[in-house]
Amino acid sequence: MTQAYLDMPDAKRRIKAIFIGSMGNLVEWYDFYAYTAFALYFAPAFFPSHDPVVQQLNAATLFAAGFIVRPLGGWLFGHLADRHGRRLSLMVSVGMMCVGSLIIAVTPTYATIGLAAPALLALARVIEGLSLGGEYGASATYLTEIADPEHRGFYSSFQYVTLIGGQLCAILVLLLLQNVFLTHQQLVEWGWRIPFVIGAMLAIVTALMRRDMPETDSYKEAQKAPKPQTSSLRGLLKYPREVAIVVGLTAGGTAAFYTFTTYMQTFVRQTSGFSDIVTTYIIAGSLIFALILQPVYGALSDKIGRKPLLVFFGVAGAALTVPILMTLSHTRSPFLAFLLICGAWVFTAGYTSINAVVKAELFPTNIRATGVAVPYAVTVSIFGGTAPAIALFFKQQGHEEWFYYYLAGIIFLSLLVYATMRDTKHRSAMHQHA
Repeated sequence: MTQAYLDMPDAKRRIKAIFIGSMGNLVEWYDFYAYTAFALYFAPAFFPSHDPVVQQLNAATLFAAGFIVRPLGGWLFGHLADRHGRRLSLMVSVGMMCVGSLIIAVTPTYATIGLAAPALLALARVIEGLSLGGEYGASATYLTEIADPEHRGFYSSFQYVTLIGGQLCAILVLLLLQNVFLTHQQLVEWGWRIPFVIGAMLAIVTALMRRDMPETDSYKEAQKAPKPQTSSLRGLLKYPREVAIVVGLTAGGTAAFYTFTTYMQTFVRQTSGFSDIVTTYIIAGSLIFALILQPVYGALSDKIGRKPLLVFFGVAGAALTVPILMTLSHTRSPFLAFLLICGAWVFTAGYTSINAVVKAELFPTNIRATGVAVPYAVTVSIFGGTAPAIALFFKQQGHEEWFYYYLAGIIFLSLLVYATMRDTKHRSAMHQHA
């Protein structure tokens, strides 16, 4: 930690630390979502087929595979963050994302090396999945701990500001390549590699920036206490109620999030029938709207509590998901499609904006990063990462609307948790040590 940093006023130090932590999160999620944004172009290179739905299903299956290893990443990096510091965990995680992006950027196509091509793509997704499994818990913990108590909801909402911003950056790179620099044929042949090169370079810069991040006061205070003799996972077993709450509150939220971000690119293109460029504009516009909502809802939670926003998401999501997706599937108006996705974000932001702070407020300091990361990663692997693959499977079977009811049902199950859990703003474990 530099002397210049220590000489800053307290508020300025917090803002700078949150900025560095958030920017690293943005780069990680840009790298991860570049896969989705460019899947329409690189899928034929790795999965030869005459059916574009089959190609996208194969690409979505590998997208889900990256989530399978996220619980392992959550445990590894959560343990690292709880035992050796949030900063070290965040540096290593973004370094791994760099490696995964580079592998995708340089892997030859199926026509060149056969089955080794999708195998290397799968390896890259596993590495990125491990990285993200650790990034979420460490960054959620860091942003929550570095914030002052009265503004935790607002500051921690920047995790999803940058998470959505990462996807938005991937979409903007796609727009530039589509409209300014490359033809469609060039994008299919080699242009899809460009965003992964950019992501790897940005990850290197971010890792260097994170070297100067300060540790949080909560972590430093916890280090003064006697070290627990059990492993981080064993320690987590002492908090079964909190773990169950994380699983329950995450299931519906993560399914909705990955539907209205990751899957929307494919849904709007293949189901609604818009062109590649129109689809990109619709998704980019809706992501900008979603990004703006995050700090607004986060600040609101600092005033009225976390629980009302979660309940709002659960009620509205369970009631409106089916009609929104049904209408979206039949509309041929780009503006109406944009409005419908924004309408979904009005309630989805009730979860995304505050889920990080809610999870962090459930656990004491010594187990917080692991407690946030592991049950979250398991739940995301089951309900989040699989959402695009499940939707495409139903589409391939000729029953795409089944997915709409599946999503609404998962949100309803989470609503039962929201309605019965305590409001963590008023009953927080932020200053407790395991």
